Amino acid sequence: MRRGAARTDEVRAFRWRAALLLALLGTGALALIWRAVNLQLRDHTFLAREGDARFSRVLEIAAHRGTITDRYGEPLAVSAPVDSIWINPSELAVATDQIPRLAKAVGLDRQDLARRVTSNLDREFLYIARHRQPAEAAQIKALGIPGVYTSREYRRYYPAGEVTGHLLGFTNVDDAGQEGLELAFDHWLAGENGAKRVIQDRYGRIVQNVESIRTPRPGRDLVLSIDLRIQYLAYRELKAAIRDQRARAGSVVVLDVATGEVLAMVNQPAYNPNDRDQIQAAVYRNRAVTDIFEPGSSIKPFFVAAGLASGKYDNHSLIDTSPGFVKVGVKIFEDEHNLGVVDIATVLAKSSNVGMAHIALTLPPQAIYATLTQLGFGQVTTSGYPGESAGLLPNYKQWRPIGIVTMSHGYGLSVTPLQLAHAYATIGGQGLARPISFLQVPGAPPGERALDETVCRQLLPMLESVVAAEGTGKLAAIPGYRVSGKTGTAWKATAGGYSTDRFMAVFGGVAPATAPRLAAVVVIDEPSAGQHQGGAVAAPVFSRVVGGALRLLAVAPDQPVREPAELPSGPGMPAPLRTAAP
Repeated sequence: MRRGAARTDEVRAFRWRAALLLALLGTGALALIWRAVNLQLRDHTFLAREGDARFSRVLEIAAHRGTITDRYGEPLAVSAPVDSIWINPSELAVATDQIPRLAKAVGLDRQDLARRVTSNLDREFLYIARHRQPAEAAQIKALGIPGVYTSREYRRYYPAGEVTGHLLGFTNVDDAGQEGLELAFDHWLAGENGAKRVIQDRYGRIVQNVESIRTPRPGRDLVLSIDLRIQYLAYRELKAAIRDQRARAGSVVVLDVATGEVLAMVNQPAYNPNDRDQIQAAVYRNRAVTDIFEPGSSIKPFFVAAGLASGKYDNHSLIDTSPGFVKVGVKIFEDEHNLGVVDIATVLAKSSNVGMAHIALTLPPQAIYATLTQLGFGQVTTSGYPGESAGLLPNYKQWRPIGIVTMSHGYGLSVTPLQLAHAYATIGGQGLARPISFLQVPGAPPGERALDETVCRQLLPMLESVVAAEGTGKLAAIPGYRVSGKTGTAWKATAGGYSTDRFMAVFGGVAPATAPRLAAVVVIDEPSAGQHQGGAVAAPVFSRVVGGALRLLAVAPDQPVREPAELPSGPGMPAPLRTAAP
């Protein structure tokens, strides 16, 4: 009986264990079935997305920045394709043994690269090298290091280098305008990046282009008013003058009188925007539009214009400068020599401070102020150049007699080289102030009347006397062309007064005088080679720049051709040549 009972217990225990095992197997099977159904139906979208995320990438398609050209299509700024190297730190972290190879390939310190990787494991994107040549980037990619990728970008290149550096400015590493015309017209030049979805393998190679998410929009090209030939000419002559005169800095601006276009604008010292190590604030600012200076005697023609506009003076008026000095308040203003009674043309030609004082003191301050403001002084031009200065012109209500006289000599007010060139262009344009433009314009834009035409017709011949043999600006003469202009020499302001050994040398004018085509201003800051007068330092630069520009533009000479001196004749002697007047 006992043996039968024990056997019965064993059978029951077996059945219980079998039932439990079957129950566990059944439960496991049901769980697997439920999980399979759940993955296939309920979580399918999520899982597919996560799977794609391992191999699917949205890549940015860099847009090409617009090209900048001069008025004749010569490229001044272009964007060249380059590749940048970036990493996914979390992917590269699983292959830390490859970091030394990668560091050597991209030229980085291995410890620094390892530190950057380990400290950015929560990121999926990290640049390690920007703007590498495509061939170099391809070699780095071919190493097959996990987590290393390349992306196509564009780098700005300036073919003319420092010749156009100040004018164009530069872009940052992301090809966005930061200075100069690159900044002013960034909205026009910059494109809109596109995007596409791709499938990549474990090495980052594109296996399939899945879809285009956004089509890139390239930037638009920009045609400037600049004539690169004249730009090169102005750059060369200014650089030579700064070297020869051992000057601190300088600027040259050349304008088209008929259109208001800027044909050339250069500064010294210069910098090369292709070399980012040279991009420093002290060097890259465009002095011709940002820096102000007291213009000295180069402002005198505009005070004479105020006198002519008032009706109190004309080209036959005489000024008594005897005894060679004039006292205003407690200050005495004097000329180098007692010129006696002279006409206004002689006042300008000899740059008489006494004569200018007599003219300025006989005019209502409001009339002088109106003429100067109509000519653009004390306000920014219409150029739209970033950082342009308005200069300094005090309101006439603050003027006192001694202040009026000092202003007529070019002190107590400040201008930029561009402002001064625009004022001379207005005189050359018979009183029409045309808007300044760095862009090529299709024709002569309508200008605002700043001076009466009769005033300009009287003033231009007076300014010719400045460039005559007895004038202070005789070195500005251009063979074959008549020139109207004015010299300027100003002491530089210092703390508590003016320096007696630091000067600004200036010359501004137009040519040809009979029908002005070009207006230009030359500014030389602190010449120290022995000469400091505008007529000796700045005038020769004007002659070479404007003379060369007139020939490049094929402007007909307006000075009569003289017959050459009689040459001896006879056997072996060359036939005489006919040449233009010197």
